[in-house]
Amino acid sequence: MSQIKVTLVRSTIGCTDTQKATVAALGLKKIRSFRVHEDNPAIQGQIKKVSHLVKVEQL
Repeated sequence: MSQIKVTLVRSTIGCTDTQKATVAALGLKKIRSFRVHEDNPAIQGQIKKVSHLVKVEQL
């Protein structure tokens, strides 16, 4: 299965609580922090919810 790198590029200040929780669930804390995840529908749904805050790269 392929992997994706998710990087937080914008702050969560001013975001809704659910968006902040989604960023935390992806394992992102500070700007420019990143995590590598398996590419699956659950992760894709989380990324879609906060797509304006994160950058995604295929590995």
